[in-house]
Amino acid sequence: MALDKNFKTLDIREALAATNLRGRNLTFLDDHKREELLALFEAAKMMEPFLRTGLNLLQGKVLYTLFFQPSTRTRCSHENAMLRLGGQVITESDPQHNAAVAKNESLYDTLRVTSEYADVIVMRHPDDKEALGAIDELKGYASPVISGGYGHVTHPTQGLLDCYTCWRAFGDLQNATVAIATPDLSRARSGQSFALALASMGAKIIYTGTSELRTPEVVREKLKAMGAHFEEHFDLTEKQNEELYAENNVDLIYLPGSSVKKDDPAREDFMKKMANYYISLDMLKRIKEKNGKTVGVHHSLPRNEGEFDYGIDNTEHQLYFRAIGFSVAVRMALLSAIVGVN
Repeated sequence: MALDKNFKTLDIREALAATNLRGRNLTFLDDHKREELLALFEAAKMMEPFLRTGLNLLQGKVLYTLFFQPSTRTRCSHENAMLRLGGQVITESDPQHNAAVAKNESLYDTLRVTSEYADVIVMRHPDDKEALGAIDELKGYASPVISGGYGHVTHPTQGLLDCYTCWRAFGDLQNATVAIATPDLSRARSGQSFALALASMGAKIIYTGTSELRTPEVVREKLKAMGAHFEEHFDLTEKQNEELYAENNVDLIYLPGSSVKKDDPAREDFMKKMANYYISLDMLKRIKEKNGKTVGVHHSLPRNEGEFDYGIDNTEHQLYFRAIGFSVAVRMALLSAIVGVN
């Protein structure tokens, strides 16, 4: 055994620099190489011990959170992360009523103005084309913008958190197989961002959904361009999905969340379809008896009635609440990497 010439103490600044994120916007995760994501994950792991005590890496820096849609986990975890890093936060959770948007200010102008107040912006917006168009138009005349979810196609910070949770649980994801299961893949932005992150890490992805609500073409084209190992299955029964998970030695079943409002006339039909993607504790036990594998169950939250067995909550299969414990560390690393640490 020979000593490595690079053997030395850990330096979080090196990990953050290796992400190549400084000054960049975060939109789609196929923009980032495996080595860059691994560097971000290593930085997040170094930050885990300081989730309560904090680190003054971004003292004097300001985060602006601009959320055009409701959020608990995404907004609060970024704000918590910035505060733990010694920075400060300006928050706007209802710009349609409380900000200049209510006076017909364009998104371009809003982002350019708020960039004068903050070093980094986290934004959630219901229209991905409007959000991405405004960011592209700014072309460097604004602070870096992190997507907290745009439309139905991209939610990269959630995808990073989900991928980091899997990395911490399973280690090298090049040998991992993840199923993304929902009757509505067309609106599963967290699942699509997770898929792009998994593809960057070399994991196998199995989609299972309904034929009329498929993965958006923009995401499918990105996966193809990445050379991702993914396959799609449609209109399977609950039993067929169970067989799919067992036969493919799936490590994790990811539920990106799907629901229809109670007063929607299509709700009854949708709930019938959702039953085919239901994950029960008994199903997980049967899979373990068949192939010896403890399959993880993950959900982007908030969860909805009829998606999976709440009896999974306090078992070894549960990853959705465990992920919340990692969320601030991942966002601390992300903010530090994008703003930059001297």
